[in-house]
Formats: sequence, C-alpha cells, structure tokens
Amino acid sequence: MVNRRHFIKQFGAFSLAFSGFGRALANSSTVHQLIDQNYNKGYGPLIKDPNGILDLPKGFSYTIFSKYNEPMDDGLLVPAAHDGMAVFNGSNGNLIIIRNHELKGESHLIGGAFGPNLELLDKVDKRLIYDTGNNGIPGQGGTTTIIYDPVQKKVVRQFLSLAGTTINCSGGPTPWKSWISCEETEIQAGEDWKKDHGYNFEVPALEKPQITKPVPLKSMGRFSHEAVAIDPRTGIAYQTEDEGNGLIYRFIPKVNGKFHQGGILQALCYKSEPSMDTRNWKENKIQLKESYDVEWVTLNDVESPENDLRFRGAKNGAAIFARGEGMWFDKGKVYFTCTSGGKKKLGQLFIYTPSPNEGQNNEKNNPGKIELFVEPTDSKIMDMCDNITIAPWGDMIICEDGKGTDYLLGIQPDGTIYNLSVTFQDLPGFESVYVPNGLSAISSMITTSVYTQADPTQVIITEPINTISCAKGTLKEPIDNVKITKTKLPPNIHQFIFVFSLPLSSLNSRPLDFKVCIFLCLK
Repeated sequence: MVNRRHFIKQFGAFSLAFSGFGRALANSSTVHQLIDQNYNKGYGPLIKDPNGILDLPKGFSYTIFSKYNEPMDDGLLVPAAHDGMAVFNGSNGNLIIIRNHELKGESHLIGGAFGPNLELLDKVDKRLIYDTGNNGIPGQGGTTTIIYDPVQKKVVRQFLSLAGTTINCSGGPTPWKSWISCEETEIQAGEDWKKDHGYNFEVPALEKPQITKPVPLKSMGRFSHEAVAIDPRTGIAYQTEDEGNGLIYRFIPKVNGKFHQGGILQALCYKSEPSMDTRNWKENKIQLKESYDVEWVTLNDVESPENDLRFRGAKNGAAIFARGEGMWFDKGKVYFTCTSGGKKKLGQLFIYTPSPNEGQNNEKNNPGKIELFVEPTDSKIMDMCDNITIAPWGDMIICEDGKGTDYLLGIQPDGTIYNLSVTFQDLPGFESVYVPNGLSAISSMITTSVYTQADPTQVIITEPINTISCAKGTLKEPIDNVKITKTKLPPNIHQFIFVFSLPLSSLNSRPLDFKVCIFLCLK
C-alpha cells in the first residue's frame, strides 16, 4: 500500500504539467487538500508484492518472460543491462520487442551474449559485429529482439539483432517499423577499440533470427546519445544528449525514412537569448509554463573527432540542457526529460511544439516553441525523471532514476496521478549495505540497467556479497570507507553485482563522491 508521502511524490510532480496546479504547489496546505480530493482516484494505491519484485495497483499483474543468461534461439545468451526498448506489431498477433543492452567494456564477464569466456563468439559472423575490439573482446552492447505471444504470455523466440556496439542506452521507434539504438558514449578508436563509438544504429523489426548489418548513422552526430523521437509528419528526428552540458538536436534527413543517406544535424536555440542555460542551477532563467520561440543552428563536423560537438554548438548559440534523457513524440509534440535539471538537480520535463513549417526555409516566420512544465524542488515531488512515453490511452508514463525508491509514474489527461509500479527495495538484509555520503544503496533491480551513466571510472564488483574486490587498473584514486557486511540473500535472489561510480574531482572540480548501484538477478 502506497503511503501518504509517496502519493505526495506522485501528485505534486505532474500537476504542474496537466492540471494547472503549479501555483497551488507553493502552498503546502493546498497540496494536502488536493491529495485528500484525489487519493482514491486513478488506478488506486500500490499493493505490496509478496514476491518482492513489483508493487502494482489492484487488478494489475506482471509477467517475467526474459532474463539475462538464458539461452536464446540463435545459440547465444540473453545479455544483461536491459535498457531502452520498443514494441511493434508482428504476424499472427505476436509482438516484436527490440531491446537495448547498456553493456560496456568487459561486461561479458557479467552477462554478455557471447558467454563469460566468449565461448559462443564463433556462432556469429564477424562481419556483422561492428567492433571486434583490438583485444579480441567485441562491443557487448547492441540489441536483442524478442517475438512475444501476448495471449500465451510467452516468448516465441529471441535473438541477437545488433552486435559489437557499446553502452546502448535508449533510442526510439521509427514510423517505418525499426528501432534507432543509441550509444551513450564518446569512446574513440584506440587501445581497446578498432572504431569510433557514439553513434546511432538502425535495427529493423524482423521476426526471423538475424543480426542487422551494423551501419553507424554518422550524420546524426557522434556524442553521448540517449533517446530519439521522430515526427511522422516530417520525418525529422529529435535527439537528447546525456551530458550535464548537453544539447537538444534535430536531424533533418535527405530522404524521409532513409537516415543512412545522410542529412543535416542542428541544435536547438532560444531566440530570446543565445546559448541559453536552461538548467536553472544558479538562477531561474527558464520560467515554468512560459512558451519560448525556438530557432535551430546547423552543426558542422558532426562526427566530432575532438569530442567537442556540444561545446561548438553552445558557442554558436545552442541552448544548454542538464542531461537530456527520455524523449517521446505524441500528437504533434516532443516530450523530453533532463534528469539533473533544476536548482535541486531533481529533473526537468520539457515540451517542444514543432513549427508548422518545421525544417523549411520559412520556419522563422512561425517558429517552434518550447516550454518547461515540471521542475520540482523536492525529491518527494519527483526524483530525477528518466525515460518517458505516452501510453496508447493518453497517459504520460515516466520512470525515475533518483537516489531513493524509483517509481514508475503515471498521469492521466485530467491530471490524476498514480503509481504504476515500484522496484521493491526493502528486502531483508539490504540495511547492511553502507554507502558514503548517505546516497541510496539500491537503484536498479531485476532486468533494469545497472549503468545509470556512461562513466569510465566505474568499478564492477562481481564477488559474492560477503567479499569485496575491485577490477585492477580501473581506479585512479582509492576507495575509502566502503564496506559490505555479510548477509543472507532473499530466497528469490542468487547474485549481486555492485557498481561503484566515481566522479573524480579532476573531472568535475568537486570532491570525490560515490554512488552504489545493485543489480539483482532472479533465480
């Protein structure tokens, strides 16, 4: 059962966007009045899951149908770190799910498609692997495709569909039945890699096992990609960048639906102020619910050999955003999140309305408009919005990637807020995990990605819970005051994977801090 605090968290965040309660939120008594009026509306409170996996409203259920390390129909293994995905209609009532895997480096040791010792690598045509690596370890990211029978609630088949890429975070579906899979990295060819990374790749929604020929969509830019949203009217693709000083991009293809034939890459600008800082970290330069006219600046050298695309864009007038992540197109609007935006760095949600003349020469006469519609100042309202989508029935669905319990949030068009699910976090023994600086110990569970951001300073610890070890050569500074005491695992859990992210002071000019993610694997 969701408690009152959790309902405050859900209700407050989205009332800004859809119900015009933004001013009311400044008055706590008004907030409580609204809560009392709406508490029992929507889909109702969450019911505690006896299996400790997902709490859902009454009448809802879940089915776990694909788990990492399971054998697939092509002889490979289901990779770990499931992330962005899309669903397409297949034949005979089946669904086609294309799923990203945000794996990096030597993550085959955790759960890659080719096995922990790459013993299954010979089953794949090397010509279909984008980067086989100078050390013989191919990129472990990419995508898998699942053919799912929704009636029988079972997998018909599943197989690897994109191979040799790395850190495939999110992406976006296309109107022509494919998935744009995005690499969230700026890794370049060098000691470990034969090729540059940081590109988008297109994966068609096919039902027969097949690995897509990996063709990087270079004209869409090389940067830390997160998500893509495509306007079916124009064929223009909008893109987010997961950097604290990232840009919002649009890609105008030469031929609608043929991204591989190239196009023009541009960055979003506020007409009112060049190089606008939308993050509102120091001052509220962007006001809630205010519409701003937009223009777009064309970018050059989009393959960015110096990894400086966003810096050059900002210098030429592009607006700066705080870690753009989820993005979705629905009914003529582009919705996107900025995970660390706002004074408290709790996230922002924007809406972009394209111009009727979007991407055309006369666009300036009737420009597109952008609006900031949510920017919480309290983690009880919203804690770092990440992926976003609009449900077929019109509700907005947003997932959190914050420091506490991460909820899947829903909002109905009439403004009713509800919890759709929550990753269960109070399993026995978790209180024994010590985290410096008081940050959350648990941020990912089951098939959710353990990689919350592309960070070369990540240390992966895969030993049993009663021991602790670090991968050699990955740390530039020692870890202090980190301990994990021995505890009894819950009966439905058989493995813990600890990921320590270390943002170094040399990178961000602030003291060293820690974040711990825990990946729980079902038996």
